[in-house]
Amino acid sequence: MPGRFFDEWQVGDRIAHAIRRTVTETDNVLISTLTHNPQPLHLDHEAAAASEFGKPLVNSVFTFGLMIGVSVEDTTLGTLVANLGYDQVTFPAPVFVGDTLRTETEVTALRDSTSRPTAGVVTFTHRSFNQRDELVARCTRTALLAKKPA
Repeated sequence: MPGRFFDEWQVGDRIAHAIRRTVTETDNVLISTLTHNPQPLHLDHEAAAASEFGKPLVNSVFTFGLMIGVSVEDTTLGTLVANLGYDQVTFPAPVFVGDTLRTETEVTALRDSTSRPTAGVVTFTHRSFNQRDELVARCTRTALLAKKPA
């Protein structure tokens, strides 16, 4: 099992996730249509060309989902009880089709669960960067993780 139990984390732990992903136009169109988001900046090349960006922006829901998804195998796969929340979600730079994204994770807080003696709460800070090492997404994720079985 690749994920870590609550007891195996320490504040300051960092992971540079091995999976990198080049964003495709199909990714952008699918997430936009699956979420019923008709924003022309994502789907209309002519409208996007007239914007300050000059081309379609990748839907930030995809960027966010990829950032979290890439982190799962190294962090919570098999040990997650529940995701408790996502905070401070920001997108400091745009993502475009053809950008290759990588993600890093840092543990910023740990505490025992007050309601579940067999679990603890881990706060992760996830950051995604493009191929130019520009920060394109960031968030904190609070997760309830199982403690290592006795």
